[in-house]
Amino acid sequence: MKKIILIFISCALLGACAQSTALIGPAISVGSTGNIMQAGFAYGTNIAVKQATGKMPSEHVSSYIQEKEKEKKIRAEEEKIRNEMLNYLESHIKVIRKKLSSKSKT
Repeated sequence: MKKIILIFISCALLGACAQSTALIGPAISVGSTGNIMQAGFAYGTNIAVKQATGKMPSEHVSSYIQEKEKEKKIRAEEEKIRNEMLNYLESHIKVIRKKLSSKSKT
């Protein structure tokens, strides 16, 4: 019974900890560099970007990376198609040259 009450009280008291996770990044920055101004600027910039775009900067980075990966895939597909077309045209040109050379000999 004591364990259940302890777990219930812990959940009630620690439930609000999830709301302050936005401050973890700046707190780590202050702890590692000791520069409060830099941490405040980073936090303020993150909040400004979130308000302006609806996305956090990390979400922007991940969407940028996904777009670049899609572009790479598209380029690879286009390159494959170009190579296939080039091979087809080269083989077709060879066939036509053979036909033209055989007609000119007769």
